[in-house]
Amino acid sequence: MPTHRNTTLSAASWGLFVLEGFGEDEQTQALLFAVFLALYVVSVLGNLTMIVVISLDARLHSPMYFFLKNLSFLDLCYSSAIAPNALATMFSSSKVITFTGCATQLFFFSLLATTEALLLAVMAYDRFMAICSPLRYPVTMSPSACARLVLGAYGGGCLNSLVETSLTFQLPFCGSTHIDHFFCDVPPLLRLACADTALNQLVMFAMCGLIIVGTTLAVLISYGYITVTILRMRSGSGRHKVFSTCGSHLTAVSMFYGTVFVMYAQPGAVQSMEQAKVVSVFYTLVIPMLNPLIYSLRNQDVKEALGRLGQRCTAT
Repeated sequence: MPTHRNTTLSAASWGLFVLEGFGEDEQTQALLFAVFLALYVVSVLGNLTMIVVISLDARLHSPMYFFLKNLSFLDLCYSSAIAPNALATMFSSSKVITFTGCATQLFFFSLLATTEALLLAVMAYDRFMAICSPLRYPVTMSPSACARLVLGAYGGGCLNSLVETSLTFQLPFCGSTHIDHFFCDVPPLLRLACADTALNQLVMFAMCGLIIVGTTLAVLISYGYITVTILRMRSGSGRHKVFSTCGSHLTAVSMFYGTVFVMYAQPGAVQSMEQAKVVSVFYTLVIPMLNPLIYSLRNQDVKEALGRLGQRCTAT
């Protein structure tokens, strides 16, 4: 069997990694399995419901809901890239994932997470145009323009994912192949490398920092103009509707950007892998589960569309 120069077997030689997850205690594993399963099921049902409702209700065929449907699709794929494998390995005695499987999981996780960060900024720009430039809005946010913005978000996500995945998996992984995490992510993988990872850490910090700072600035500038416009409104009902819509988006943005910033763009913020696992659960499972609830419970149009869909299903 091929070995590395220091005579220790590399992960590539074995073709396997071991996901350690949250330890070996059976009671803890059973509790976490139930929690993960509940979060994942609610996430899948919630996001699928949002996609179906927006697709079927003609009143929601507008740029804002087009982006919201794409956000739900991203959350659905995002959690599905992590949860099923995490659930499968919790009660598995081997807890193994292939070298190729690990690289594939990291690629799609990074792709979907980066795309979501960029899409949230696009959604803030959409609200800015709708509220601050309503006359230009139909032209600026035409169907073709919306499609280009979404494709641009996916393009940025793909670029970041290719760089992160290729840089990570060109490293030699020697000795231990045990990943101290419940999925393949860059920080725990770098700990297994038997080479200098300074370049990898610098690239991760630079790219994540650029994405988070850039998208955060886009959101803050957009909402700065929106706030000024809202304060000039004379209609109380108009203000309430705008605050309700924007409040949902700001809540989603704060949760997602906050956790990602702590995890990837602030070196030393997460002191241990146990803390990293807790933060990771929040942005891989909790946020995808909460987003459809936030956007449906605080959005009158979505609640009315859900009611109409329910009546249609009852009638048939």
